[in-house]
Amino acid sequence: MSPHLDELLEFLAIPSVSTDPAYRSEVERAAGWLAGRLEAAGFSAELVPTPGHPIVYAERRVDPAAPTALVYGHYDVQPPDPLELWETPPFEPTVRDRRVYARGASDDKGQVMIHLAAVEDLGEGLPVNLKFVIEGEEEVGSVHLFDFVREQRARLAADAVVVSDTAMFAKGLPTLTYGLRGLAYLEVFVEGAASDLHSGVHGGAAPNAALAAARLAAALKTEEGWVRIPGFYDRVRPLEPAERAEWQRLPFDEEAYRRMLGAERLEGEPGYGVLERRWARPTLDVNGFVSGWTGPGSKTVIPARASFKFSMRLVPDQDPDEIAALAEAYLQRAAPEGYRVRVEVHQGARPVLVPRDAPPVRAAARALKAAFGRDPVFVREGGSIPIVTAFAEELGAPVVLMGFGLPDDNLHAPNEKFDLDNFEKGIEAAKAFYRLLPEEVAR
Repeated sequence: MSPHLDELLEFLAIPSVSTDPAYRSEVERAAGWLAGRLEAAGFSAELVPTPGHPIVYAERRVDPAAPTALVYGHYDVQPPDPLELWETPPFEPTVRDRRVYARGASDDKGQVMIHLAAVEDLGEGLPVNLKFVIEGEEEVGSVHLFDFVREQRARLAADAVVVSDTAMFAKGLPTLTYGLRGLAYLEVFVEGAASDLHSGVHGGAAPNAALAAARLAAALKTEEGWVRIPGFYDRVRPLEPAERAEWQRLPFDEEAYRRMLGAERLEGEPGYGVLERRWARPTLDVNGFVSGWTGPGSKTVIPARASFKFSMRLVPDQDPDEIAALAEAYLQRAAPEGYRVRVEVHQGARPVLVPRDAPPVRAAARALKAAFGRDPVFVREGGSIPIVTAFAEELGAPVVLMGFGLPDDNLHAPNEKFDLDNFEKGIEAAKAFYRLLPEEVAR
């Protein structure tokens, strides 16, 4: 067993669950473990306190004339529940079939360890100035990291930001992600009467907030999948024909994808392929609905209140604040007469699109080819990583999304795993990236 794998197993054994206060001391232990390893690798490391969990910040300056890279990751993990579905205990990392199984194996401790192992291997031969920002609150929204990035812009200045918290398109297919969708997340509250009412005594006369909210939610989209909010599509940047052609060459099986979802059919805007709908088109999805009696058995009430939450994934050049305002205005206009409607905006993030010809991206593409023996594919990601937007906007540096997970790694689910071939090749790719970055920046 290699020293790097030993380190990874030790790291994974720390139950750094950020969402549960019962694990607070373990989260702090994970931060201290990581800072200690970075110190041993020649970095000046510190634990930056926050009102929540600490940020691990470390840096190593090798040459004022050399470019600087900043590596971002997170050491916190999701809760392991339900425990009975794990084949082996989630915090007793187990290696079988060239995979390591543990909570956090792929998201994101294994990928953080790739960069730590790379700098350990490079030793005194590290050719770039390097900074690490590893947080302990990614799984709870990175609530304090945004302030840290804004307040420490000068300290965090870099020529490239490297994020290894994404996945490869498929096993053996190195992947660079160059686009992330943005996000606007809203909650809608609907009120009819002053309190819940007896459906026998008042049925036929009293307003029903559940039905009103359902009608309002249904009014957000057409049956064909188009979003009805006026102005929603005004700023959507069309996909370039070359990108569409490139994606069509990816080894994607739409029918296999449908079966993987366990769905009878796939939905979405007509005229667009599944990958385009997932990566380059905006969406609107209802995420939750609450009203009336939801306990066991029956209770014949007419709900006085109802609420639902919905998210909109955004693409260049949509603005989350503008889209949220358009959605709120539309909902108020569409509200059924006689009902009080209130809209609350919960969170937003701008879409990110990294130029593929940026020097750090070129260096990453060459590094992945050196490690995996083939050119990487370029993809976008349908999800949002809000802190990536903050890095791009606050630091003005290209973000390299160079991930080594796989689509079936069971993130946030039982039996999370990380492929050891990807772990080993990822270390080689990270070392090659640090070697190639000065050359590409100088071009």
